Amino acid sequence: MSVNKSVEEWRAVLSPEQFKVLRQKGTERPFVGKYTDKTDEGTYNCAGCDTPLYKSTTKFKTSCGWPSFYDAIPGAIVRHEDNSLFMKRIEIVCANCGGHLGHVFKGEGFKVPTDERHCVNSISLSFKDGK
Repeated sequence: MSVNKSVEEWRAVLSPEQFKVLRQKGTERPFVGKYTDKTDEGTYNCAGCDTPLYKSTTKFKTSCGWPSFYDAIPGAIVRHEDNSLFMKRIEIVCANCGGHLGHVFKGEGFKVPTDERHCVNSISLSFKDGK
């Protein structure tokens, strides 16, 4: 991670909702995020440090309530085992600032090249138009 801020510094630059998700590993409610149904061409960046994370070409519709991608930009995310809430999951965080993005799920039957669904909180993202 190259961005290393104190809790106070993160609180100063993130909204309370962003802080809860990015820094405290929270989850936004399903179907409320502004990027859940977005189909524009561009890049989804980390809302904490503006690092490019996902290309819109890897986004796909799942009706799960959060933006879903089948692959990240190489080197943009880090995976961690997450055994919280009595579940075994793979947490994904921004490789640059360590901000919590969501989780990766495998083997759900979606017709995508990686057989993965990166389930990402909209509030963890910002969007850069590709036009």
